[in-house]
Amino acid sequence: MNLADAYLGALKMMESTGPRPLRQAAAFIAESPAMVEEAELRTHLAAADPNDELRRALSLRLATFDHQSEDAAWTENTAPNTRERREVVLRMLDVEEATAALLGDLIPIANLEEPIVIADEWTPWYTEDIKRSRDFYWQHYSESLQAAPHLDPKAITALDKATDSVVERLANPTAADAYQAKGLVVGYVQSGKTANFTGVIAKAIDAGYRLIIVLSGTTDLLRTQTQRRLDMELVGQENILRGVKPDDDAALDATDYVRDDPDWDRFVRHGVRPSDGGGSDLYRLTKKSFDYKSLELGISALDFPKRERHLPFFHPANLFAGDTRLAVVKKNSTVLKKLVADLNKITTRLEEVPTLIIDDESDQASVNTSKPKPLTAEEKKKRSAINRHIAELLKMLPRAQYVGYTATPFANVFIDPNDAEDIFPKNFLIALPPGPGYMGARDFHDLNLDIPLDERTEDNSAEKAHVRIVNKDENEQVSDLQQALDTFVLTGAVKLYRESLDLGAFRHHTMLYHVAMQKEAHREQRARIKEMWDRSGYRSASCFERLRDLYDRDILPVTRRPDGGAAPSTFDEIVPFIGDAVNRIGQTGHPVLVVNSDKIEGEELDFATTPHIWRVLVGGNKLARGFTVEGLTVSYYLRRSRQADTMMQMGRWFGYRAGYRDLVRLYTTQALYDEFEDICQDEEFFRDELRQYAPLGADGLPQITPSQIPPLVAQHHPKIKPTAANKMYNARVEQRRTPMKEPSSGYPLISDKTLLEQNTKAFLPLLSSAVDHPQVFELDGRPINVLSTQVTNEDLVSILSQLQWAKEDSFRPDLNFLRQAKPDMIADWHVILPQLKGQDAQVTIDGFGPLSIHRRRVINGKLQAKSQPDDRSLVQPIANHPGSTRGGMLLYPMVPKDAAVQDELSAGDVVMAFTLFLPQASGATDGKLITWTTKDSSLPGYALVSV
Repeated sequence: MNLADAYLGALKMMESTGPRPLRQAAAFIAESPAMVEEAELRTHLAAADPNDELRRALSLRLATFDHQSEDAAWTENTAPNTRERREVVLRMLDVEEATAALLGDLIPIANLEEPIVIADEWTPWYTEDIKRSRDFYWQHYSESLQAAPHLDPKAITALDKATDSVVERLANPTAADAYQAKGLVVGYVQSGKTANFTGVIAKAIDAGYRLIIVLSGTTDLLRTQTQRRLDMELVGQENILRGVKPDDDAALDATDYVRDDPDWDRFVRHGVRPSDGGGSDLYRLTKKSFDYKSLELGISALDFPKRERHLPFFHPANLFAGDTRLAVVKKNSTVLKKLVADLNKITTRLEEVPTLIIDDESDQASVNTSKPKPLTAEEKKKRSAINRHIAELLKMLPRAQYVGYTATPFANVFIDPNDAEDIFPKNFLIALPPGPGYMGARDFHDLNLDIPLDERTEDNSAEKAHVRIVNKDENEQVSDLQQALDTFVLTGAVKLYRESLDLGAFRHHTMLYHVAMQKEAHREQRARIKEMWDRSGYRSASCFERLRDLYDRDILPVTRRPDGGAAPSTFDEIVPFIGDAVNRIGQTGHPVLVVNSDKIEGEELDFATTPHIWRVLVGGNKLARGFTVEGLTVSYYLRRSRQADTMMQMGRWFGYRAGYRDLVRLYTTQALYDEFEDICQDEEFFRDELRQYAPLGADGLPQITPSQIPPLVAQHHPKIKPTAANKMYNARVEQRRTPMKEPSSGYPLISDKTLLEQNTKAFLPLLSSAVDHPQVFELDGRPINVLSTQVTNEDLVSILSQLQWAKEDSFRPDLNFLRQAKPDMIADWHVILPQLKGQDAQVTIDGFGPLSIHRRRVINGKLQAKSQPDDRSLVQPIANHPGSTRGGMLLYPMVPKDAAVQDELSAGDVVMAFTLFLPQASGATDGKLITWTTKDSSLPGYALVSV
C-alpha cells in the first residue's frame, strides 16, 4: 500500500457516497495517517503528468461532483459546474487551502454541455438506488475508459450523464405492463456515438434487459468493427472465454481474439464470472468474423430459461438470475430474416423478454423509403425489406425498446409516427454534445468569425489552419494531390518526432482519398497515386526543397497555435524522421490500400489486428459512413452529393485527433467546402432550435414532442436537401416567439431582382428616418457608429408583411406571433443600422442615404446574410431589460462581397437582412416558444414535410 493506492481507494469509496473528507478516507484505507499527508499528495500531483492514474481518478471524481444535479442532498442546491459547487465539494473533501488551490489549477471546473432532450411524457424509474445497486457492466466499462490514455476524464462524466438520459427513458424491464419506447440519439459525425450506445447497453443489462440486438450498418467492415469494440470494452475476456482453460490450446485456437488480436490483453477483465459478481453472463450470438446464422439444433442458445418457472421471465426473481444474449448483426435482409425466424422457435414467451434494439446509423437502410405517405394493406408488402424485418422484431417483442443512433437525423424525423410498426422516435430525441477534444465543423469552418478576410491567419482562422482548397480544373489538381501526399509524409514524420519525445504513440497514420464511388475508378486512382509516389523522390534528398517549403509555410505555423503540438523549429531537425515515415507508408510495397467490396491484391483494412497501418486509403461508400478511419490526418475529398445527410456522413475528417489535431488537413474544392459549411449550418440551426424548445413549459409539460420536430429542419443550401426525397415525410409551425430571430436562410436569391426590389422598398421608410438619427455607442472602449430610429410594432409588422421569401415558411410563424402581440408585450422597436468606415459607408439606396452597405459571401446564389456579434451586443440590452416592451432590430443593407458598388444603388441590388430581438415582456407565460398546426387536419400526428 502506498500513497496513490490509498487515495485511489478513498476516491473509489466516494462513488456511492458523494464527497467525504479525503485524507481521512485515505488514512482509513492505508491504516496509517502518516502515509497520506496532504503535503505528499500535493508533491505527487504537481509532478504527475495528466495520464497519472491518481490525477486522472481525481479529475474524474471532481468532474462528477461538479456535474451532479442539484437535487442530490450534499450539493446544498448549488448549480452544476459553478464556482459555488466547487467550493462545496472542496469543503466536504476537507482539504487544506494549498491542496484546494492546486486542484483548482490542475483540474479546473468542468464546463460540460448537457444533452438536448426532446421527449414525450414518461414515468421515471431509473433511480440512483437502481444505478448504484446494479452497475456491474457500467462499472467495468467506466473503469476501462479511465485506463485509456489521452481520454479526458471529464468525457467519462459527460458519458455517464448522457447515457442516463437515454436509459431512464426506456421502459422499466421489470414492469408488469409491456411498453415499447422508441427514441433517437443524435451525435456529431465521428463524435463517440459508439461509446454512448456501449454505455447504454451496459446500463441496460445491469437494469435487466436480457436480449440486446445491435444493428451495425450495412457492411461487414462496420459490423466487425462494432463487434470487436463491444467485445473489447463491454463483453470482456470472461464472457468470450466462457471457462476455456489456459492450457487448452485447441480451445484457445478456436476462441475469438486470443491468438490473433494484438490487443487481447487490453480487453476488459471482470475478474470473476459476471454471474458470480452480481452481473449477468453475456452470451454472444455473433462472433468476430461471423454475422448471425440460423441456430438450428443450437436454438437453445437463444432461449431464456427461468429459475422460477411459475413467474414470468421479466419478474426480478428470473430476470436478475438470467443470462443476456447479444447479437451484433449487419443490416441485411437475409441476416435479419434468420434472426426473426429463430426468435419464433424459442420456448420462452417473447412478450416476457426485455429487449433493447440499438440501430447504429439508423437513417441508413432502416428507414422505410418505399412511399412517403401512409401505407395501405397492399403497400405494406412493399415496405423496405430491412425496415420490414425491424418492424417484425418490434411486433414480436412487445418489450423491445428501439434506440436509433445517427449523426444525420433528418430521415428519421420524417418517418410516419402513426405507424406503430415503424421506427419513428415517438418517445424521445436526444442530441449529444461533442466530447472534449472533438474536431468538428468549427475546427474547419470560420462560422460567424468577426475578423476581416485579409486579417485571417493560421492563428485565428480554422480554415487557414486546416483547409487547403483544390483547383476545380482537373489538369491543375496534380499539384494539389502532390501537396496532399507531401503533407501526409511530413505529418507522419512529425508524429514520429513526437513519439521520440514520449508524447504519445501513433499506431496508425492514414490519408483518405475520396473522389468517386465506382470501383473501376478506385483501381485507376490507386495506380495514379502509386505512380505519383514513385516519382516524388521521397527516398532521396531530391524532394527536400519541396518538403522544406511546405513544412515552413504550412506545417510549422499551425503547430504554433495554442492547441498545437511539439514540432522541430527547423526542417533539418525533421529530416531524420522523414525516412522512417516513408518506410512505414511503403512497407507493403504499395502506399495505397483500396477499401471497397473488391479485395485488390488480397488486402483488407483491419485496424484492430494490423500492428501499423500507414497508408493512403482509396474508397467510396465503405469509407463514407459509420466506419472509423484510425489515425486519419490528411483527407483529399472531391465527391459531391445532393443530400445533406449523405454529404455530412462523408466527413470522415471530423473526429477525435488526440496528439495531432494541429496536423489535420482537408483538401477539397471551394464549392464543396462552401456546401459543407451550409450543411454544418443546417446542423447547428437544427440543434439551436431543439435547444430553445427543450425546457419544459411552466405547466411541467414538454414544449414540443418528437412528432413536431420536422418543421425545425432548415436548408441553407438551395440545392442540397436535408435528406433524400423518398425519406421526407403533418406538422407545421404556426407561431414562433424565438428570443432572437435571424432568417438568414430565407432571403431571395441575389439574381431575383424583382423580389429584392420589393423587399428593399418595404424598408425605405425606416432608412429615411434612420439617416437623420446618427448615434454613437461605446463597446469595450471603442466608438461604434450607427444610424437608428424607432417604430411601433404595428408599423414594423406592416413592413415585414410585405417581404417576399425564398421559402414561404421562412418567417411566417414569426410574423404570426408579431401580429397578435399586444402592446403590453411589444410596444415598439429600436432599429439600428451599424455603420462602417471607408467607401462602403457613403452609399445611397434609391436616393436614401448616405449609409453603409455590408458585404457578405455568396454561395450558390444566396447571400450569407448573418449579423455580427458586436452588433448584437448593442441591441440585446435594449430587449433584455427587465419588463421591457421595446424590441431590438439590426438592419443591414447587404451586397455580394465582390460587387462593384457605386455611390448610388438601386433597390434590386440589395438584400435587406435583419435580426430581431424580442423584448422581455413578450416572453410566453406558459414558457412555450412555439405553437403548431397541421397541414392535413385528418392526420394530426403525421410528420409530413413538403419537398
